[in-house]
Amino acid sequence: MKTMQKGRIDWVITLVPFVLIMGLALFLFVFPEDSKGVIEQIRFFFGDTVGICYLIIGLGIFLISLFLAFSGYGSIVLGEPHEKPRYSFFAWGSMMFTCGLAADILFYSFAEWIMYAVNPHLSELGSVTDWAGVFPLFHWSFIPWAFYLVLAVVFGFMLHVRKRSRQRYSEACRPVLGRYVDGIPGRAIDLFALFALLAGTATTFSVATPLLAGVAVKLFHIQLSRTAVTIIILLITCAVYTYAVIHGFRGIGFLAKLCIYLFFGLLAVVLVLGGQSRFIIENGFQSLGKLVQNFLELSTFADPARTSHFPQDWTIYFWAYWMVWCIAAPFFIGNISRGRTVRQTILGGYVFGVGSTLVSFIVLGNYSLGLQTAGAADFIAEYEAGGDLYELILKIIYSMPHSSFILALVFVTMIAFYATSFDSIAYTAACYSYRNLSEDEQPHVLIQLLWCLLLIVLPIALVFSESSMNHIQSVSIISAFPIGIIMVIMIWSFFKDAKMYLGTVRR
Repeated sequence: MKTMQKGRIDWVITLVPFVLIMGLALFLFVFPEDSKGVIEQIRFFFGDTVGICYLIIGLGIFLISLFLAFSGYGSIVLGEPHEKPRYSFFAWGSMMFTCGLAADILFYSFAEWIMYAVNPHLSELGSVTDWAGVFPLFHWSFIPWAFYLVLAVVFGFMLHVRKRSRQRYSEACRPVLGRYVDGIPGRAIDLFALFALLAGTATTFSVATPLLAGVAVKLFHIQLSRTAVTIIILLITCAVYTYAVIHGFRGIGFLAKLCIYLFFGLLAVVLVLGGQSRFIIENGFQSLGKLVQNFLELSTFADPARTSHFPQDWTIYFWAYWMVWCIAAPFFIGNISRGRTVRQTILGGYVFGVGSTLVSFIVLGNYSLGLQTAGAADFIAEYEAGGDLYELILKIIYSMPHSSFILALVFVTMIAFYATSFDSIAYTAACYSYRNLSEDEQPHVLIQLLWCLLLIVLPIALVFSESSMNHIQSVSIISAFPIGIIMVIMIWSFFKDAKMYLGTVRR
């Protein structure tokens, strides 16, 4: 591991996001009501007034992913022309899946359909049973993973083919922006990227950690408030992923495989022992069919008459949410994809990433939807009555046979998901701090530790300020807008650079 040589660390890129995030955290903590009003006004502009931009970028990048996979660009090897992949498909897929999806996949898998069921748009389409299970599959499948996989190809090409030593968003824009990358525009791109990274981290922690706290209270009979337990869990999780990240890719790879075993073990237990196997399989199959049949309509639905605000409340939020996660996850995926072709990276990512995600929502979501459909529970009425969604998920788990065992398995799996996601994020952010970092070089341990701690600051502030789901969503929607513009420039740069590369290789 290299030492921190003088002049190698870009302290502006490292410290400015730190100061901004600390300032935002202080504002949220000291003025929770005022901050809520300001953030909601800004969110309305980005999510409602110009929200169509998120939908266009989402569908556009999905179509680009298909073009890359099935065109001549798909044959480009992310490395030397005849290089073989460094990792097996399972090891690669495990690291890719767990770095891109934190513990919030379990939170949303259990209960996302309930939040859709109370929206007027579902009654416009048909019954809750027919449509509530479709939207989780839509919001977590092809378009979100297209964000990751297309940018993973961009970063993989930059790192392993062009061998660029500046591991930053701005560097990926160099073929289009040229010398401006080394000036103020490049600095602005990197600062936007790191701020969005921290915002995305905060969103993830703030959404799912209260569920983890609720599970811990039930399991260990803790006599503390959920807020206090949430803070403790955040600090414990920070310690776990810090330990992993300082052990490099070996530690990250071990945690990723462990997380995958726990995750699929949980799904198998719910499917086999939950008593809803037939409904899970049949409604999951039906929901997949509806997703495929209506994919284009779902991707372009903007609700111009604002009869339900469904895309503004959900689809735009999820596209923004995945876009802010595109700062670290695709960089990490691109890094571990050395030796794979563009085609293998995209199609393999869809098979492992999308496939695993869909299974989670089909099994966990349709378990509770099956109880609702059969009349064995009324989760919708409880939620409409102002019910706590976290408590509702605990009720769902307690309705299962062997609920104590499943609760413990959920707890361990969520910790593993957090650790495997944030060790890769902290590693990527640490690489950002360097002016130059060669392909096989590791960031200094102190820089990695700095980012491990920085990733936890804003989530703690959001927990202390008791932010609502709407408040938390706003942080991602606001941060994602400039990132969407930067993503377009990066993809444009890749096509320009890759076209030149193919022209050289074919001569």
